[in-house]
Amino acid sequence: MITEYKITDKEFDLFSTLVYKESGIRLGENKKSLLVSRLSKRLRILGLQTFKEYFDKHLKNENDGELIQMLDLISTNKTSFFREQAHFDFLRQVILPVLSSVKQIKIWSSACSSGEEPYSIAMTLYDNVANPNQWNFRILASDISTRVLARAQEGFYDVNQVSEIGNAKVKLHFLRGKGKDEGKVRVKSHLREIVSFNRINLMDERYPVKNDLDIIFCRNVMIYFDRSTQENLMIKFFRYLKPGGYVFIGHSETLQWLDHPYQYVAPTIYRKPL
Repeated sequence: MITEYKITDKEFDLFSTLVYKESGIRLGENKKSLLVSRLSKRLRILGLQTFKEYFDKHLKNENDGELIQMLDLISTNKTSFFREQAHFDFLRQVILPVLSSVKQIKIWSSACSSGEEPYSIAMTLYDNVANPNQWNFRILASDISTRVLARAQEGFYDVNQVSEIGNAKVKLHFLRGKGKDEGKVRVKSHLREIVSFNRINLMDERYPVKNDLDIIFCRNVMIYFDRSTQENLMIKFFRYLKPGGYVFIGHSETLQWLDHPYQYVAPTIYRKPL
């Protein structure tokens, strides 16, 4: 008989406090059913009967790798290629021409999910300079979820995920699968070689990132954070941008109500002053 798990208010408080501390994600009361549905299978695998037992045995001391597993299951990873096209247009029309004299650009996709964002950035760079081989393209792609990072690094996608990119771009940048991989595509090596992947928790005080970035993409992440967490994150990002560097946020996000050091450029685009 399959156990049907339920969570008490006290248990939910334990999990929501831990998730907030470790990821910045605030789980309101309306997220109880989401937490139960996403963690129930994990409890079954571990042979546990209650959420309190799971917390006490595997999460309380944060020492057996289970915390990362739990955060993987809780975090939402929804994305698509060239989502929020205005950012890629700005990169193509404004930023690349300015950097054409140095032929170098460094970008951090800080919540890359399954890789569609960093590979969209890579395609934009590759397609909009005269000779890509003369440029030094560096894209760091990170996420809190090791599960989606593994998928991103592999670079495999269903054909329908690239259907809106256009046949010419798909042919240039993707290999079509055959046999058992029929119906799938894989990002070609010339793009995968310019994207590096690393698990980074945005709640950490310092990041394994050099402080000379041209752009930080942090889109549709802050909607899960409270105001103080949003402000702290933007201040931390500020350290890693070079003067004149940009931060791109999601279409449903704004820095308007935050205390921050950036210059407003356009909706969802902000700049570190020169």
